[in-house]
Amino acid sequence: MSKMIEDYNGTSPTKQVQSIMLVWADYYTKLQTAVAADKGPDIGISHASSLPQLVEDGVVQPITPYLNELGIDLSQHYSQASIDAVTFDGEVYAVPLDTHAEIMYFNKNILEQAGVALNGSGGVDIKSADDFYAVCEKIKSVIPADGSVIALTSNGDDPYRLWWASYFQMGGTPIVSDDGKKVTLDKEKAVKAAEFVKGLYDKGYIKEGIDDHQKFFQSGKAGICIGGTWAVGAFEQTDNLNFIPVPFPKLFDTDNCWADSHTFILPTKKARNEADSKAAVEFMVSASMKGGVTWAGSGQIPACKEVLASDEYKALPYRSSYMSEVEKAILPAKVSTFNGMKKGMIDSLDTIWTGKGDAKSGIDTLYDELESNLP
Repeated sequence: MSKMIEDYNGTSPTKQVQSIMLVWADYYTKLQTAVAADKGPDIGISHASSLPQLVEDGVVQPITPYLNELGIDLSQHYSQASIDAVTFDGEVYAVPLDTHAEIMYFNKNILEQAGVALNGSGGVDIKSADDFYAVCEKIKSVIPADGSVIALTSNGDDPYRLWWASYFQMGGTPIVSDDGKKVTLDKEKAVKAAEFVKGLYDKGYIKEGIDDHQKFFQSGKAGICIGGTWAVGAFEQTDNLNFIPVPFPKLFDTDNCWADSHTFILPTKKARNEADSKAAVEFMVSASMKGGVTWAGSGQIPACKEVLASDEYKALPYRSSYMSEVEKAILPAKVSTFNGMKKGMIDSLDTIWTGKGDAKSGIDTLYDELESNLP
């Protein structure tokens, strides 16, 4: 992002842009507090999953008028799914920046030791849960005592994302209705997905006590890492880490995966004049379109279609191997209560991974949490 801002400022734009970095855990709270005090930033970032709540709470304002002034038709540059994710009641509230998905990483050196051959595309042939178990067993036979077949935490976002992918691959229905007023989770499939994820811990594929699975994989002690596309940039800069990223494999009936998106937003600010608002949107568009290849350096999948089709993007290593995740991703429900639901889901699922309860009781609690967050 710093490089994107530096490049943009170098074009002598209407307004220069300065970045302020916040601790991730505090970001949305601080953004909402600052906007309420009319001291918010002129430009912000929001996940697509958080945008419905920000719109409902008046934290962001529409950018449609400024896009029109700048002559920008988003439909010419972004997929309909990306546009739909940032459109509310016919008004555009954000400029799409990326899709970031949960994918799978393999340590090539460990695969070689385990006798796991790569296919013609340089990936690993996994077309079912049994195929995945077979690869895990081979890796388990060569992994050292202080290593782990799979680098994954036993709580938080990443096992939740694995459960999410498994649930939708099993044909799970949307978790809540489109209007956010009814829980539509398929409890039976949710339990089966939770039992699959818990089975990876029970089979000894995941070492206890991993608190940072990305760093654990970077240490070279794991054969597999289940993590986000954003890890690619960090893994590339890790000495002696011979890795390959692959799309999240088809373990069940379909090959869906978890994903979310980053978007640029225009936080509500009474003190900002129209010219400054237009300049802010001008940066958002430029950063997403012209800075898309730079942003792809982080590992994320750019939202702009021209970036994806560019020779510069295609020349980046690894990225093309998982860009198909955009088509397979199941994004969070477009409802304002989703973040509250997500926290409740993660807390409920964590009781399963840590052995405090079985899959059925954990999903029962998860269902209750979902209902408690309905409007």
